[in-house]
Amino acid sequence: MTNPPPTHRDHVLNLKAPVSVTLARKRLALDGVLNIVPGTMLMFDKTCDEPLELEVGGHPLATGEAVKIGDKFGLRIRALGRPASE
Repeated sequence: MTNPPPTHRDHVLNLKAPVSVTLARKRLALDGVLNIVPGTMLMFDKTCDEPLELEVGGHPLATGEAVKIGDKFGLRIRALGRPASE
């Protein structure tokens, strides 16, 4: 038996999209950005117990919490959808 040729759906489902986890965001004036050097500390308004945001292709998809998986970092998904802060 031969495999059927791939469908349009198969091609779409094989596309890759950038996936990122965002800890926090901050807007800085350009002079603040230019003053960043090794050792600079940036403070964010987000607390350490607030959920992290999972983005796919630059769009929010879910929120979750940081977990340790062996010696790696992971994200445990807690809620799907846009974060409540939006």
